[in-house]
Amino acid sequence: MPEASSEVNRQKRKVSREQFLRYTEHCMRLRGFYIGRAQRVAALLLLVLFGECLWTIGHQALDATDYRYARCGREMWESPSVLQGYFTTCGNLNGDGTFAYRLAGLPLTAQRVVLLSIDHFRKPANRVYANGSLNGSTWEARHELAYVKYLERLPFVLFAIWLGGGLWWVCKRLFGAEGGAFALALYVFCPSIVKYATQPNNEILAMWGLYGLVYTAMGVAHALQGPRKKWKPRIILLTVALGLTAMAHILAAMVGFVAGMVFFYYLAERRRAYVAQIMTYAALGALVIVFAGFSFKFSAFLYVFSGGSGRFWFSTDAAQHFFMTAQNAGITVAALVAAVIYVSSRRSRYFGNTAPLLMLLVLFPLYTTQVITAPRVWALPFLFTFIGGVFSDALDQPAAQRGVQPGAQPGAQPGAPAAPARSRERKVFLLLTGGVVVTQAVLCWVAMAGMMQ
Repeated sequence: MPEASSEVNRQKRKVSREQFLRYTEHCMRLRGFYIGRAQRVAALLLLVLFGECLWTIGHQALDATDYRYARCGREMWESPSVLQGYFTTCGNLNGDGTFAYRLAGLPLTAQRVVLLSIDHFRKPANRVYANGSLNGSTWEARHELAYVKYLERLPFVLFAIWLGGGLWWVCKRLFGAEGGAFALALYVFCPSIVKYATQPNNEILAMWGLYGLVYTAMGVAHALQGPRKKWKPRIILLTVALGLTAMAHILAAMVGFVAGMVFFYYLAERRRAYVAQIMTYAALGALVIVFAGFSFKFSAFLYVFSGGSGRFWFSTDAAQHFFMTAQNAGITVAALVAAVIYVSSRRSRYFGNTAPLLMLLVLFPLYTTQVITAPRVWALPFLFTFIGGVFSDALDQPAAQRGVQPGAQPGAQPGAPAAPARSRERKVFLLLTGGVVVTQAVLCWVAMAGMMQ
């Protein structure tokens, strides 16, 4: 009897555990999205990136650049420039687009509007901002506006996290969970990503827009193979991506337009007659978005065509500086290993790996001749995509497409067990991959602490 009773209890516990697992799976399945292990790993990595950025912002003081972006961004939202012939008191914005200025000024303008709206409902004798203290510059209103440092910089952090999520999604769809996790880990622990995500600048926005633009163009090409009802949303998304990229940097939009059109034409196959029309409409829509970024002021908008922000040339200095810097040692080793595997292994030379490699070869040697930009930063998501794809191929099982597990003896039936040698090789490569991630994470945190220049 005791044995029978214990067996019944074990069966009950087993049933309860299965019910709990089914209930957990049901709770973690959102509409059209399943939160599995891969999604939880990605969410954890993005949370680490958010923590890195918050720590960095908390240990930085506001400088002249912060106040410049805040002042000119608020002018774009609140009032026109008092200088004749200029859009804001920042003059020609150093050749930058308006995206970063608007993004930096929007939270401060929103806070000012909220404070003035609340003050409006107070009695005249009790009003806090009756003397117009909130109508001055951000420096003058720094005691009235709370958390200026975080309000101005957090939007750029959120765009960096958004780009990280997009990078993981693209890599997971193309290369699987391992490739997506590895690419995202390198992105999270890249000091350049943390640096540009924690200060007002157009580089992080151009990087976000360019990566999204290229892969959105590929998505439109695939959508053309399906029903027409799926075309319109993706074409609108392509137009918005091109427009926002141009609002950040004209050169990034130019590169993205040309690259997107080339990949679009390559993938469209039987629908190539639509490529020129779609890209023309996207370009016209992007011009409208850029025009709106200048508050529909035609004189300011014309500076886009006369400011020289699209002039460029080529140099290897930026690539050498990035790969020879000690704080990027883990990324450099991973890139070298990926390059060797790509050249030596035919399995790795396919479109999913070749497309980001081509973008790397274009962006890393690129530099502008009349404005200050950092195209090497725009290349980083493509670098991590390339590394993630090649490493995923190395970790993949070559015989999986035949239904035979890797390492099985010749003539084995589908589902035959793998040889121990292949399993050991995979474990060793996984350990090496984990070692690269850990090393790069340590180097990134050391650089964040200011111990490495």
